[in-house]
Amino acid sequence: MEKTLILAIESSCDETAIAIVEDGHTIHSNIISSQIDLHQKYGGVVPEIASRKHLETINYLIKEAMEEAGLTFNDLTHIAVANMPGLIGALLVGVSTAKALAYSTGKPLLAINHIEGHIYANFLAYPDQLRFPLVCLIVSGGHTMLVKMDDHGEYSVLGNTRDDAVGEAFDKVARVLGIGYPGGPVIDRLAKEGNEDAIDFPKASLEKGSLDFSYSGLKSAVLNWINREK
Repeated sequence: MEKTLILAIESSCDETAIAIVEDGHTIHSNIISSQIDLHQKYGGVVPEIASRKHLETINYLIKEAMEEAGLTFNDLTHIAVANMPGLIGALLVGVSTAKALAYSTGKPLLAINHIEGHIYANFLAYPDQLRFPLVCLIVSGGHTMLVKMDDHGEYSVLGNTRDDAVGEAFDKVARVLGIGYPGGPVIDRLAKEGNEDAIDFPKASLEKGSLDFSYSGLKSAVLNWINREK
């Protein structure tokens, strides 16, 4: 079987990432540029700022990834890019770059659903430990969902958030508390220092028999408690 050598581009939100992967499991380079410092003062990602930063950095990251892997564009077999879902402007930067590379090098272009990419990251990390069927918990930006995977490319959604994703709830609470962005790591660290019985907030589950969940009520309960305490 002929080996694959893929240059992959990810720009769906506030990180620009370039990786070169061989045969689906060997990572030759993985270069990431974070934008957290840019968005912290706003308490969340500003799409236009994110798009402009992707545009500034993407070509430099591709050059760095190729140099780290010790490869040329002639060595590649495919170009891959996250094309959905995500911030439209941010995705546009990555997709346009990938199209230009594919056209100029004559390599096939692969469009990748970035949520599916989160699932397959586990196959990179644990190539010999995963067996079908699988249940996958996806927690990514505006997406929180439970998915059953019966085989490669065969998915069924078991549960989904009906409103806020868990990351959005963390960020909104952190913004009100004034403790920084992104909110998840900060709240997680502070929670470990507290008394777990101190405040009884509602669980993020819905009606019996459903695997869907809701974070809007939990977020509102926390915000109401903060306002009362103020």
